[in-house]
Amino acid sequence: MRTGDDASFREFARHRSLTLRRTAYLLCGDWHLAEDLVQTALIKLYRVWPKVSRNGPVDNYSRQVLLRCWLDEQRRPWRRKENRDGVVPEQPDVRADPSAVAGISEPLRLALAEVPAKQRAAVVLRYCADLSVADTAAALRCSEGTVKSQAARGLETLRAAVTRREAGLLPVERSR
Repeated sequence: MRTGDDASFREFARHRSLTLRRTAYLLCGDWHLAEDLVQTALIKLYRVWPKVSRNGPVDNYSRQVLLRCWLDEQRRPWRRKENRDGVVPEQPDVRADPSAVAGISEPLRLALAEVPAKQRAAVVLRYCADLSVADTAAALRCSEGTVKSQAARGLETLRAAVTRREAGLLPVERSR
């Protein structure tokens, strides 16, 4: 890659990585997985950067790559599960509240985790990332009608999950 392309990619990654990380967190609900997803998306984006950056703004394409990385992670979790032995190597910093960084409350994040993957993607891109229906459809590679129906169903599921949580009827934890 040429020096100019490399510098422009570094600038893009510096400015957009936090936004991509927030979007990834809203999709998966786990900060560590969100960081891994952003890293994977940036690696994939770096490989095609000269071609992609010449075609104009890269924001929509980067969100699409991030979304595809998350969906890939959802499809094959058996391949990517880490071996857990029950030993935590370090103590968490209790002063750091990831939910405050993402601008989303813990109850809402837990309710969002109950929404099926494609509906959650539509809700997060449409309402959290504030994309238009057309941009969301492009990122999800589906029609605008599908985005509208998936977002509507996702919001309905989200409302039901929030209502259940407020009533104290907590669901059985699903694997992500």
